[in-house]
Amino acid sequence: MHPRPDVFFKIIMKKKKLYNIYVHADPSAKLTPPGGVFEGRFIAAKKTERSSPTLISAARRLLATALLDDPLNHYFALVSQHCIPLHSFRYVYNTLFAESTQYPTQLPHLSFIEILSDEPQLWDRYTARGKNVMLPEIPFERFRIGSQFFVLSRSHALVVIKDRRLWRKFKLPCLNTESCYPEEHYFPTLLSMEDPDGCSYYTLTRVNWTDSTGGHPHTYRAADVSPELIYKLRDSNTTHPFIFARKFSPDSLVPLMDMADDVIFRD
Repeated sequence: MHPRPDVFFKIIMKKKKLYNIYVHADPSAKLTPPGGVFEGRFIAAKKTERSSPTLISAARRLLATALLDDPLNHYFALVSQHCIPLHSFRYVYNTLFAESTQYPTQLPHLSFIEILSDEPQLWDRYTARGKNVMLPEIPFERFRIGSQFFVLSRSHALVVIKDRRLWRKFKLPCLNTESCYPEEHYFPTLLSMEDPDGCSYYTLTRVNWTDSTGGHPHTYRAADVSPELIYKLRDSNTTHPFIFARKFSPDSLVPLMDMADDVIFRD
């Protein structure tokens, strides 16, 4: 995630650490250790690829690691390397914890996850493994779709890593790979079945699906980056503003960093 992760994350309130970072990196990728706030934050990882359940496995692995690592982890935000923050860390923290500046302990936190039930491609996605394969655990009327990037409460993170019943279905290989996006279905389907009242039904990560290709959203490049773009991406028709956005290309990093302090982190 960029820009300026060192500036975004290095926030201390009353001498309390307010975050932990966990990185799942495909072991086949040749990465230069980034250091800084990411030093020692890479977890044991496995190869991931599209049209397979490996992205679900990666998210479950991250959640399990975070749950075991620190009992004070109350929210779990999943983002990709193509996501950027739209606000300062302080703003994000206060938004999630309802302006609280202390560690909550017993609050029934809401999970911010997109859950949709009326998308036109839903039937093709449902039958991607075969017509009746998802039955009886997941009838079509309970099948959901949503963004694979979410912010889950601790209780819902536990639901995910404890689940075996739905995971047995979603980890099956797809016969129709063109309609196979299991990471967009597993989490919204599971949580809508287990705790529908505990979910927001919308995501806090802004995505632009205009001129999308091959299942990928619009990619913002260096020439697109401006203060006006950041302000526009923040706007939301829900009760919460967007706090992350994707998809940004590597060449957009320089202009994003140039305006990070004056625009992105000034709120």
